[in-house]
Amino acid sequence: MMNRRNALKKTALIASSAMAVPSLFSLLQSCKEQNRLEWTPLFLNEEQARFISAFVDTLLPKTETPGALEVKTDIFLDLVFAKTYNAAVQEKLRADINKFNEDCNQSHGKVFAELDMDKRKALFRQLEVASPKYNPKVWGSAVGDQAPVGFYRSLKSMTLWGYFTSEEIGLNHLNYDPVPGEYRGCVPLSEIGKTWSL
Repeated sequence: MMNRRNALKKTALIASSAMAVPSLFSLLQSCKEQNRLEWTPLFLNEEQARFISAFVDTLLPKTETPGALEVKTDIFLDLVFAKTYNAAVQEKLRADINKFNEDCNQSHGKVFAELDMDKRKALFRQLEVASPKYNPKVWGSAVGDQAPVGFYRSLKSMTLWGYFTSEEIGLNHLNYDPVPGEYRGCVPLSEIGKTWSL
């Protein structure tokens, strides 16, 4: 038979555990919500890299297909900025990211990466209406002289390009027809059909 002292000890232990569980849960939640950068940028500083990660995640979040973060679109963009942009373009990109964050901070009291997803999406809807658009294309070429499309539209285009040309998306989620294609050396003429025009 359990004595009173042991019973009190066990009751206190259970009570303290019950109180600790919500506290631990809230700590885990707060850790989960931290915008911790999990890669080392080549070109961007840490705040700018967090911005790019938040931007691509807002544009292409995970659904039934992988999101932009899963295929490392943010890391790819940083590599493109570091390796292909000249110094003047890099400087302008940094200034554009900083300006975007400053505007966010003035409007919402937080930089873009710290906004919740609903606020980010609402901001994107506003920018989608307000930002200049690319000219229509005919056979892959833009019609007329293209006016500057601005930072939002340009970064959106780069994000889509990085995402859809990733190996994961290209091979596993889009139709993929390798060029020059498979070699079939002996095919009956009846299967070929009409001669190709080009």
